Amino acid sequence: MKKDIHPDYHEIKVVMTDGSEYTTRSTWGKAGDTMKLDIDSKSHPAWTGVHRLLDSGGQLAKFNKRFQSFGLKT
Repeated sequence: MKKDIHPDYHEIKVVMTDGSEYTTRSTWGKAGDTMKLDIDSKSHPAWTGVHRLLDSGGQLAKFNKRFQSFGLKT
């Protein structure tokens, strides 16, 4: 390996969305830094199977109003 071209590989603390934490090695941040996750395997729908619909800009409300005659549950 070439010298002085690789990033520093050190220990950091990772805090999950439920507050649990663990220590791992990473090139992110500096030694001893804490990474707080916004999304992880305990909260993301891809892993939990629970999907939530967020209405951004009224798009969901507009859809429901347009197709309410089809008997879709809201």
